[in-house]
Amino acid sequence: MLDLHRIRNQTDRVREGLAAKGETDTLDRILETDANHRQLIAELNDLRAQRNRASEAIGTAKREGRDTREAIRAMQTVASRIKSLETKENHLAEDLNALLMAIPNLPHESVPWGTSEKDNVVVRTWGQAPEFDFTPRNHLDLGTELGLFDFNRGAKISGSGFPLYTGMGARLERALLNFMIEQHVSNYGFTEIFPPFAARPESMETTGQLPKFADDMYRIDRDDIYLIPTAEVPVTNIHRDEILDEKELPINYVAYSACFRREAGSYGKDTRGFLRLHQFNKVELVKFVTPDSSYEALEALTNQAETILQTLGLHYRVLALSTGDLSFAAAKCYDLEVWAPGEKQWLEVSSCSNFEDFQARRGRIRYRRSTDRKVDFVHTLNGSGVATPRLLVALLETYQTPEGRIRVPEALQSYLGTSLITP
Repeated sequence: MLDLHRIRNQTDRVREGLAAKGETDTLDRILETDANHRQLIAELNDLRAQRNRASEAIGTAKREGRDTREAIRAMQTVASRIKSLETKENHLAEDLNALLMAIPNLPHESVPWGTSEKDNVVVRTWGQAPEFDFTPRNHLDLGTELGLFDFNRGAKISGSGFPLYTGMGARLERALLNFMIEQHVSNYGFTEIFPPFAARPESMETTGQLPKFADDMYRIDRDDIYLIPTAEVPVTNIHRDEILDEKELPINYVAYSACFRREAGSYGKDTRGFLRLHQFNKVELVKFVTPDSSYEALEALTNQAETILQTLGLHYRVLALSTGDLSFAAAKCYDLEVWAPGEKQWLEVSSCSNFEDFQARRGRIRYRRSTDRKVDFVHTLNGSGVATPRLLVALLETYQTPEGRIRVPEALQSYLGTSLITP
């Protein structure tokens, strides 16, 4: 949620930032509703002052034995007017809040300007694309022949987009999750969290999934809860409605969760194998930091996610997303894309974002400054550290042999107890 004072005082900058994210219709409605709301509050304050003065005058008249009937009738008229305007003010406040909840965060000044993903900028690449003296196969063919997963039976159980991992495939998935969590806990001091996989609507509002992306999520109507699309939701909400002390910051959490996404907007996109799923696994990194340190924290977060790919020896690149490709809540974001030689394409495995105080305002996540003890909003960040489906695609395709076996990266061998995945 944007600061309303910022909207009033930096209207041109806000308008420009919203337009960069494709939002051009709501700002004028916000300004109009805000002006009406403030005018109504001013009128209410005047009427309340009249009521207080009249009440004092009536009290004085009664003590002096004078007739107060006319004054009481006048005060009752004012009180009735106040009650009517209070109802109107509550409705306007709700309308204003709904409008504020519907507009995206503003892009940081360092974000590349653009209208779509075509305008994203490659910041750096790491490693070399693997070379083969044979035609590399795709993950779906490799994994099916090795018995690593069974999409047909997964679809029989739950429908398409819900993978069933089997045998060594299940072990490999578990190995990747354990390896990544250990990396972030042991090497970077993250605190491990095992969160709930369902969240209340107010938790979804905090992180920006609601109200805009309701159609992309699985909702359990009877209990009015949602299956989480990412561990970002429950982990960010750990400190909702709290005031932290500055000495507690930064707070760094790492969490595994299953993720559930309806992918309502994915029509026409490649859904083969693990490329696009309704359920998948992910290790998530969440940071709570002071405002003056959040962009330094974003660079650190991105580097921490990158080490997973480096340790696994996978060729990847880092993209700075353009204004037109930024998510609803992000002020700046880097995507990590790994090279999949069988698919012959780059696949996103992580998005590392700084939300500044956008989520903190929605969730009232604050901290008390050490210097003057004043309360301010924290900055929140999150990044995948990383998501496993496309990571698994790149791993199988990068380490395949001519015989269709999979060499296991050294970092995973102790988890799997083997250096080669065979039928």
